[in-house]
Amino acid sequence: MSAVLAMPFHATSSHVRPSTLREVLDRPDIWRGGAEPVSSIRTQPSGNASLDALLPGGGWPIGCLIEILIENDGLGELGLVLPALAALTRTRRRIAMVAPPYVPYPPALKAAGIDLDLLVQIDAGVADSHWSAEQCLRAGCCAAVLHWLPEADYRQLRRLQLAAETGGALAFVFRPLRTMEQSSPAAVRLKISHSETGSCIEVLKCRGIMDRRENRLSLVRP
Repeated sequence: MSAVLAMPFHATSSHVRPSTLREVLDRPDIWRGGAEPVSSIRTQPSGNASLDALLPGGGWPIGCLIEILIENDGLGELGLVLPALAALTRTRRRIAMVAPPYVPYPPALKAAGIDLDLLVQIDAGVADSHWSAEQCLRAGCCAAVLHWLPEADYRQLRRLQLAAETGGALAFVFRPLRTMEQSSPAAVRLKISHSETGSCIEVLKCRGIMDRRENRLSLVRP
């Protein structure tokens, strides 16, 4: 194999020091197979330093589908995202809750720092909830959408992922733990289950490079 230089090369005409392999790999525009450069990920801090340490970029990835699988209701799954939602409403960004299984309790949300004037609740059946969540994400009118989704196939989840990318929003999808073995296009998949101290959060899937090898943390519930 031969190569042709467009211009003659003269050894004495350049004094550029050859780059080391380490310098090349540290460049933000170099992609290493199997990993997304952390610097390219836009994130919203979760409000939990231990969780942020597990997530590339130090927070929830913006414009991505985030799947939270729960063993049963009431394990702190909503409390896990409330700090980020409160931070978003402080900057006058709108939040949508689609098909929550229970009636949200406004005093608790307000105590968590949520501006209720910027919170929209959408009650819909399964078919309509898919459409509603997708439209909220795609339109770019919401900084975050929370969607409770007992049943969904890969195609429906993929549409939510693409809508989140288009609208640049956080897309939180809450699903039962029994769906863990199903394929998912989510950038992040978390599992919340019982533990001796309250709840255990496990990172099942995370696009990019984790900052730590440990992928579990405890969530103490009152």
